[in-house]
Amino acid sequence: MRAFEYVRPTSLAEAIALLDRFGPAARPLAGGTDLVIRLRDGSIRPEVVFDVKAIPELDAGILEADGSLVIGARAVMTDIDADPRVRRHFPALAEAALVVGSAQIRNRATLAGNLCNASPAADTAPALLVYGAVLVVAGTAGTRRIPVDDLWIRSGVTTLARDELLIAIELPIPIEPRGSTHVRRTRRRGHDLASVTLACSVGRDGVTRLAYGSVGPRPLLVVDDSGVLADLEAADASWAERLDRLLAGAAPSPTSMRASPEYRLAMLRVLGRRAIAESVRRLAAGGAP
Repeated sequence: MRAFEYVRPTSLAEAIALLDRFGPAARPLAGGTDLVIRLRDGSIRPEVVFDVKAIPELDAGILEADGSLVIGARAVMTDIDADPRVRRHFPALAEAALVVGSAQIRNRATLAGNLCNASPAADTAPALLVYGAVLVVAGTAGTRRIPVDDLWIRSGVTTLARDELLIAIELPIPIEPRGSTHVRRTRRRGHDLASVTLACSVGRDGVTRLAYGSVGPRPLLVVDDSGVLADLEAADASWAERLDRLLAGAAPSPTSMRASPEYRLAMLRVLGRRAIAESVRRLAAGGAP
């Protein structure tokens, strides 16, 4: 591991100033579950690592405000899965948080870090996409809100400016019931990155939202507003054709060690069918809220 300077800022302004000064040579440390691995393997070599846990503006809590559930930048996966409001209104996110790494990892890994690491296999990304999450980021120019779908460019690359830090994730609390779920496929049971990860949400208006990852350079969101996918009694040929069109953006890497492109594409369709069926079942059972 290459030597670096460790800094513990006590204000958001101080952290932003570090980012503005050092840019990519400065890396924030919250849970560190991704950062420490990359420091050890040498894939990143920052000059400065700054610990954000002493910054009061970066909350570790989950609260309701202005019709949204607001998840602080230091909230960890264990807290997200255990929160009754997340489980009620955003079950796919709770399910995704529950399968991130091991229990020890979930006790440290933050939702903000899972997003900003920009891994196409990030388990929480598809759920946040189907729920229309909005990210609150702060920089030298002030605070702005961006849809989560506008965060990623490709693996490891986001649209955040060099001086910007993610400070919260906002999830609009639904007014109408919907059914949603998260599914994934890994090489083995246990602590492994997903070969395919997918989330689905179905509303009473028949709109089906699917988001999938691990099958391209970034997670993707697709929407069917025809009502066809939400109708499990629809003619099988038209149903399958519409699903195939929505999943056509998948482009798995041929060099991945976790699964072949052919396997991933096949499993994406299998998981898509399962997720839609389960989401429709949950909607029929009452859904959320």
